[in-house]
Amino acid sequence: MTKIKLDFDKQGGLIPVIVTDYQTGQVLMLAYMNEESYQLTLETKTMHYWSRSRNEVWHKGATSGHYQQVKSIKTDCDLDTLLISVEQMGAACHTGEYSCFLNRILE
Repeated sequence: MTKIKLDFDKQGGLIPVIVTDYQTGQVLMLAYMNEESYQLTLETKTMHYWSRSRNEVWHKGATSGHYQQVKSIKTDCDLDTLLISVEQMGAACHTGEYSCFLNRILE
């Protein structure tokens, strides 16, 4: 694994994370990580995020059972956004939908 220093300082300590299904490429959700949740994700190979509403780290699936197993992690050219492919167990969205991106505006 390549050691890359992400730029958490640029956006107030948080970086956006785009999460996709590793088999289909479907976008599942957008969330945020701080350094602690990023390190926990690297260590456990399961997704941890920073909850902006609860102001705490949360382990995706800890209460719902809908865990996300990390398959790959990539960063953008500025080192301030992550693209993470996961194996999704159950629904990614808190509404129970597989993906949070389900409301069509224009096709």
